[in-house]
Amino acid sequence: MSHPTPTTPHHQGRATLPVILLALATVVSAVSSLLSALPSIAVDTHASETQLTWIVDAYALAFASLLLPAGALGDRFGRRRTLMVGLAIFAVAGLVPLVRDDTTTLIVVRAAMGVAAALVMPATLSTITASFPKERREVAVATWAGVAAAGAVLGLFIAGLVLRQWQWQWHAVFVASAVMAVVALIGVVLAVPESAAPDEASNDPVGALLSVSGLVLLVYAIVEAPTQGWTSASTLAIVGASVLVGALFLIWESRASRPLLALQHFRNVGFSSGSLSLAAMFFGFFGFILLFLQYLQLVRGDSPLEAACAMLPLPLGLMPAARGLAPRLEGRLGQWAQSALGLGTMAVALWWLSSADGGTSYWVVAIGLFVLGVGGGLAMPAATTAITTALPKAQQGVASAVNDLARELGGAIGIAALSSVATSAYRDHLDLRMIPPQVRHLVLDSAAAGTHAPVPQVRVAALTAYTTGIQHGLVAGAALLAVAALALAGSALVRPARAPRPAPLGDRVAQ
Repeated sequence: MSHPTPTTPHHQGRATLPVILLALATVVSAVSSLLSALPSIAVDTHASETQLTWIVDAYALAFASLLLPAGALGDRFGRRRTLMVGLAIFAVAGLVPLVRDDTTTLIVVRAAMGVAAALVMPATLSTITASFPKERREVAVATWAGVAAAGAVLGLFIAGLVLRQWQWQWHAVFVASAVMAVVALIGVVLAVPESAAPDEASNDPVGALLSVSGLVLLVYAIVEAPTQGWTSASTLAIVGASVLVGALFLIWESRASRPLLALQHFRNVGFSSGSLSLAAMFFGFFGFILLFLQYLQLVRGDSPLEAACAMLPLPLGLMPAARGLAPRLEGRLGQWAQSALGLGTMAVALWWLSSADGGTSYWVVAIGLFVLGVGGGLAMPAATTAITTALPKAQQGVASAVNDLARELGGAIGIAALSSVATSAYRDHLDLRMIPPQVRHLVLDSAAAGTHAPVPQVRVAALTAYTTGIQHGLVAGAALLAVAALALAGSALVRPARAPRPAPLGDRVAQ
């Protein structure tokens, strides 16, 4: 990969990493920061559960589906330029809710912010690998990974603090994200050198169109399934269309001269198993965050800041496990077995937390959160190592891109799937006999409307049904993680404990 020499003076070079990390934190924290504001958005805008899911998942879906094509744009036209464009779009979009805040606008705004995030995230890592000397690059990349992992928790605390200062003023969460983007944009202009690798960028607009279309169709079907029916003709038709488009994407990528995603890498079992492990982990993780923040705020009655503090056992389990326990176990268990252990531990934690209701002691919740963090701390490093060690050093850009793609894609589908399961269960278990006919439609569409209803019996019915819905969603997440863990455990039994040797050099894909 060609890395042009940075054109900035030495004193500016020292500021490059903090600016890059701020840009990364801006787009990563935006995923979770809005989750804390969802109850207030639901009350203020009267958004239905499906609309709330779209407000959240529009960001994650645009982020995930455009990650590879946006990375290719950075390689072709310059990473600094791509960072500037992405941060500018992010900032402008974040200010739009101050002018117009209906649910349709919020969905469009979040989608625009997701597009901007897709431009920003791959450019941050590519800038580090292109601009930093070898002796500083390893530490810089490790720091980048730490910020990427901690961004979700950062987003929860940003939202919690903002909403505490401006109670129910969820617009401030968007403004906080916009302010972070503006500060990062100024830093990029002043301190980040330009770099590009146009000869190595993919040139695959058809592949990009097919991948985005397939993902949008799949997520649309999942999100709308509670309303349309999981076995309805429209849902099945859209799922079928997404499968067809996905198959066309695979066929096209296998024949393209400069593909968006070089499929031959997935013949390497270490590469494919690591990718699937990461996708499964973030499927469960982001779906869990969405549901559990609603549990903490709507069922337990926590404020956004209290909910953020209540989640602290999760990073307290994750970080020590990732930094201390995971490296020790990897030499004994191997990457696949360790990934299986981590995902299995996460599955147990979600099953444990699925029994929580309004009367559950916080210590029971804290134990589940801590165990969930430990499982993630074991699974994530092993999966990432499996991906990176499966390819030669010259192809680490491929590994980085697929690592990011697996995270964001798994998260986008997890948010859609677990939210849809919870919404379906909420509607199925809502006792309509306790709800006056004139408000039944509103309460069926929105759990927040039911839990904030002035009539006590309506609140009780909505809280009971919503708690059941959250429990069903967590059980679904636990089941998927358990299946993934069993699959990896089976691979560990029939394959060597270590990842397979790197695959031969193949075509580059965009970072």
